[in-house]
Amino acid sequence: MTLEEFLRQMHAEVQSEISERLSTGGPAYPHEESVFAEVVMQHMADIGMTFEPAVCHFSAKVSNANLRLSGWALSDDNEQLDLFVSLYDGSDDLSSIADADTKKAAEQCLQFLATCASGKLAGKIDESNDAHALSLTIQDIYPSLEQIRIYALTDRQAKSKNFKTREVAGKTVKLEVMDIERLHRHLSEGRPRDELVVNFEEVAGSPLPCVYVPGETSGYDYALTVMPGETLRFIYEKYGARLLEANVRSFLSAQAKVNKGIRDTLRSDPERFMAYNNGIVVVADEAGLGRTADGSVGILWLKGMQIVNGGQTTASIYFTKKKSPDTDLTRVRVPAKVIVMKVQDPVAEEALISDISRYANSQNSVKLSDLSANKPFHVAIEKLANDTYCPDGVGRWFYERAAGSYTTMLAREGSTPARLQKLKEAVPPARKITKTDLAKYLHAWGQRPDLVSLGSQKNFDRFMADMTGPEGESVAPVPDVAAYKAMVAKALLFKKTHALVRPLFQAFQANVAAYLVAVMANRVGDRMDLDRIWLNQDISPQLRMQLQTWSSEVNDVLHRTADGRMVSEWAKRPECWQAVVKARYSELVAGIPEIRA
Repeated sequence: MTLEEFLRQMHAEVQSEISERLSTGGPAYPHEESVFAEVVMQHMADIGMTFEPAVCHFSAKVSNANLRLSGWALSDDNEQLDLFVSLYDGSDDLSSIADADTKKAAEQCLQFLATCASGKLAGKIDESNDAHALSLTIQDIYPSLEQIRIYALTDRQAKSKNFKTREVAGKTVKLEVMDIERLHRHLSEGRPRDELVVNFEEVAGSPLPCVYVPGETSGYDYALTVMPGETLRFIYEKYGARLLEANVRSFLSAQAKVNKGIRDTLRSDPERFMAYNNGIVVVADEAGLGRTADGSVGILWLKGMQIVNGGQTTASIYFTKKKSPDTDLTRVRVPAKVIVMKVQDPVAEEALISDISRYANSQNSVKLSDLSANKPFHVAIEKLANDTYCPDGVGRWFYERAAGSYTTMLAREGSTPARLQKLKEAVPPARKITKTDLAKYLHAWGQRPDLVSLGSQKNFDRFMADMTGPEGESVAPVPDVAAYKAMVAKALLFKKTHALVRPLFQAFQANVAAYLVAVMANRVGDRMDLDRIWLNQDISPQLRMQLQTWSSEVNDVLHRTADGRMVSEWAKRPECWQAVVKARYSELVAGIPEIRA
């Protein structure tokens, strides 16, 4: 898919989302720039570039400074903060944006950060504004922040993808640009790791000595090497969770950041680390070879580097040094197996990487609960989605088992503009369901909105853990056509609920939507006619009216029981769900066709 085609597809997705939200009949028009920002922020969270994002549109002049914000994301430990500001053009003709414009937007977002950090913003905006709670949070956590990044998001081409770092109240702030070109690499190709280019001459002082074995028919080249501990720490500091393959990232999110045995060796016996540790397994899309000081072959650079085994080792090295700065990593060496991919088909490549991850992690004590893409459950849903048509006999839903497979399908099967248009009408972006989406929809209907509120990845981890036995085997029943249609009905109900909630409240719409669906399931779940929702591929005006009524009541309960805490944080706790489910709500309106008597 060309960049121009991708641009048009992105705009079509934004317009489709706007149309869906308008169909719910809310009081506010969903602006294109706002929807664009939401789409991009969520994608960045899904691939590990940021944390679970929250929409927060703010624009004001405070003390002669222009402040702008489109959204934010905060790590669970409150040590890493990302802020976003969007610049949306909307033209289907590819165009460039001046560095001065992206820099100006980033600096206005920087002003927002500085005003929050100084404690000057909260008192100047109304408490009902969703930026008010955020400003108090930033003011409170600012001293403990370890990383701050500001992203300017745009659907145009930018020459510069980052700007010089800035200092705000003693903290270093990175300024980055996510333009349409960068988005194309991520969304269209489904391979955000393309940006992870590591030059070992720069970060380690020389190429890494290695034994390199070219693969003639295997689909990959192979190398054995040793990586300096400080080099691995630096790479993890720069790229964070993006360095880890998605399955490994899922595992780490549920584990302690530092393994005690690794930490003790790093602290007291660093020279023996290589003898004690199994090392890491790395995949890369490309590799460059050079010569070491003694003239032997060495790995000069890796493009698309991703760790598929050894995530615990990598994270432990980073966090041990962070918590104990006197740890001497110059004496640490980490054995590494490097696999350089030669498979051309992106879907086949992702499947091979998943297999490498699965087998690498099955040969040691680490048992990943989420080696998910090839689980029978997900394979079965993908097949059902491909084989099951909507009641009109033309359209169908798409289950994105592997990242980027939807856009790969469009590029492969939409070989002409006419075929692409017909394909997108039959399988529009609004009918795409990712693995993390499905976990969200099913957990919300399963009355676990507290898990949904943890964010896409952590909610998915819990979803997969419930499907996995003690030996890593799948214990989930393989769905049939009836179960698949019920899942799609629950997805439809959630999506319609979320679209209805968005324009009603300034903040915490995702939390309100998840809790609202859970309340509906609790009150009338056994009477909900999911078959009817599947047949209509929509919900009735009467059900929309009921959801709208209860949404205000659920929102009120969430804020009241939060007792001054950030609602998005309170919503993550089981006690929050207990408080919400016990609250009193207005009676059901009569004549809702989806609810059986």
